[in-house]
Amino acid sequence: MEKAQIQSLIRQAFAARKFAYTPYSHFQVGAALLAQNGKVYTGCNIENAGYTPTNCAERTALFKAVSEGERQFSAIAIVGSMQGTVNTLVTGPCGVCRQALYEFGGPALTVIMAKTEDDYIVTTLGELLPYGFGPANLETDESQSPM
Repeated sequence: MEKAQIQSLIRQAFAARKFAYTPYSHFQVGAALLAQNGKVYTGCNIENAGYTPTNCAERTALFKAVSEGERQFSAIAIVGSMQGTVNTLVTGPCGVCRQALYEFGGPALTVIMAKTEDDYIVTTLGELLPYGFGPANLETDESQSPM
């Protein structure tokens, strides 16, 4: 991925973070998910007083994209920090988000975790979720079926 494309995704993730609903943790996250066709879907985290129904920024972006027919993705940028503070650490996707992203991006999905447009880490989902469980794990050889 080119630096300009990475920085564009990071900017879009920062813009999405502004919409985060975080009255409990005050930790705001934004994500920008790049579909293989070049379209970008953004998301923010949305908390809930019941905690369990809370949705992460990465899954918000992913679910928006999938609900609009997208099924293949090449990269995601993630930014996060406490409300009103500057990032001092990168924010990586939680385990649930890693699993959800694996479904549609697989181990090759580029993951960009950024503090700023110029301070970021680029890795892959496979490095963040080694030995991930995905659609290929559920493929069966019909010729060996007992029926």
